[in-house]
Amino acid sequence: MVRKIRISFAALIFGLGLQSVSAQTELNANRGHSHNDYKQSIPLLTAYQAEMGSIEADVFLRNGELYVAHESSEIREGATLKKLYLDPLIEFYKVNGNHPYANPKLKLQLVIDIKQDYRDVLPTLLKEISGNPEVFNSIKNPNAIQLTISGNVPKPEDFKNYPEFISFDGRPYINYNSGELKRVAMISDDLKNYTAWNGKGNPTKTDEVKLKQVIDKAHQQGKNLRFWATQDSPNTWIVLERLGVDWINTDHPDKLREFYSHKEKLTYTNPVSYPVYTPTYRTDGVKKRAKNIILLIGDGMGLAQIHAGLMANHGDLNISRMHNIGFALTSAADAGNTDSAAGATALATGHKTNNRYIGMGPDNLKKTNLVDTLFGRGIKSGVISVGDVTDATPAAFYAHQPDRSMNNEIAHDLLQSKVEILVGSNQKSFFKNKDQNLISGLQTKGFNLINSLNDFKQQSAGKQLVLVPDSATRAVLKGRGDWLKQSLLHSISILSKNKGGFFIMAEGAQIDYGGHDNNLPIVITELHDFDKTVEAALRFADLDGETLVIVTADHETGGLTLLDTAPEKGMVRAAFSTNDHTNIAVPVFAYGPGAEDFKGMYQNNEIFYKIIKAYKLK
Repeated sequence: MVRKIRISFAALIFGLGLQSVSAQTELNANRGHSHNDYKQSIPLLTAYQAEMGSIEADVFLRNGELYVAHESSEIREGATLKKLYLDPLIEFYKVNGNHPYANPKLKLQLVIDIKQDYRDVLPTLLKEISGNPEVFNSIKNPNAIQLTISGNVPKPEDFKNYPEFISFDGRPYINYNSGELKRVAMISDDLKNYTAWNGKGNPTKTDEVKLKQVIDKAHQQGKNLRFWATQDSPNTWIVLERLGVDWINTDHPDKLREFYSHKEKLTYTNPVSYPVYTPTYRTDGVKKRAKNIILLIGDGMGLAQIHAGLMANHGDLNISRMHNIGFALTSAADAGNTDSAAGATALATGHKTNNRYIGMGPDNLKKTNLVDTLFGRGIKSGVISVGDVTDATPAAFYAHQPDRSMNNEIAHDLLQSKVEILVGSNQKSFFKNKDQNLISGLQTKGFNLINSLNDFKQQSAGKQLVLVPDSATRAVLKGRGDWLKQSLLHSISILSKNKGGFFIMAEGAQIDYGGHDNNLPIVITELHDFDKTVEAALRFADLDGETLVIVTADHETGGLTLLDTAPEKGMVRAAFSTNDHTNIAVPVFAYGPGAEDFKGMYQNNEIFYKIIKAYKLK
């Protein structure tokens, strides 16, 4: 009966897709050592599914059988090494075509930590595996499961008295001769013998030297090294890896696997930095009217995203050169966490609203936005997004709908908007709108319809509706180029001809995409693209002398945490706590006339009124 249960359990494991998971072995998930594995709620299987390369079981001999437990007082009926480890591993090995894992590149060692006299335990262990010698005989079969004996082990000179396929867990303070060293599978020791480091931050330089010495000695002997009694956290794993430790000790194999299996999405290196612009600061904070205002919104861009971009650009950003800095609180009217619809509506109308609402208050009434307000004062506006132009952030500046998903209705609202230039993707919502007269209606309103950035650059005046194919607003990593920066520069060239001044909102939409996908390379490359657009705005502000530049976000996305940075290399390593928005306050940077008014901490809808004040409008 027990045998049948184990077979069905093995079938279940493989049915869950273990083989497909194994495809990511290059991300080092197989470097984990499942410490005291029998303490897992599901011994062996938790570590096995996490593809640990090393699994440890402490054993005691009772009545001729080996039991797994940390202390003899913890021995419980049925918890034998054979039942919990040996028999399932033998079965998995055979199901995998004589490999420990479905992925033949993955290796596995079973570490038996003997808690009693090895002279009693080892003969019993050899007897228990005698029926399947090929599974554990790594001498004859390089694909076999490596058996490594730890804890109470024979003296090095007695290693030769045991079968060659039995290896031993060595210690750095023992001087092995060449024959003995061949029987050592790895070198292990207690981390506390070398440092008081608790896993937070880094060890002291003195302790690092001690750790490196023991690691380097093991490597010179051709052996992998493991420390036990290490803290179990991403920071610890990163430091141990950087020091050169080969086996990462863990009591949480599933979390370690998660950490390594997403390494490509959580690590980014930018070998060559781009230059940043140093503003003149001549008009920065000057108390005079701003004729023009450029509002740059990094969708999903919190402080962690900015700092990640800073480190990846070797310690500098155009954004970081701005001196007037504040913080905006982003909660929606109906929730602590805002979405882009409520967040952008607060910025565009000065009213907090419910999530998903576009240009409407929680009272379900339309709220006048900046674009329409400023038009009545002779100020013309442009709205740009490096994404869907009917999506929440750009839509809040020209539309009024009770749900952000109403793309057709949002597109239709352009007929009533005073916006002069609208740039972004999503041709479908306009050209295949349920109102078949939408396009002709927009043309009647004076819009020139354009479907490429190159054609847009040929225009020098008039109202422009630039609807590019979705492929044109693909990610920077997929070759979009400086589309956002060029769109801003040409919008400025058209709108700056207006004697009354202009207002432009330009959105770095895809920083948010990277946050939702928990993809650090996307977050950073999109932020760098956005930062280069900030540079263009700052340069224009210096040349013009009457332009205020504001840089902020509608919310933070992803709960980004930076685990490790090396600005000299442009390297960032991170983790995300969610795939959604968070309630973290977002920074507000300002440069130019009236910039000082954006210092401090305030609700996000206050930015609307600060913009009105900067124009010296009532």
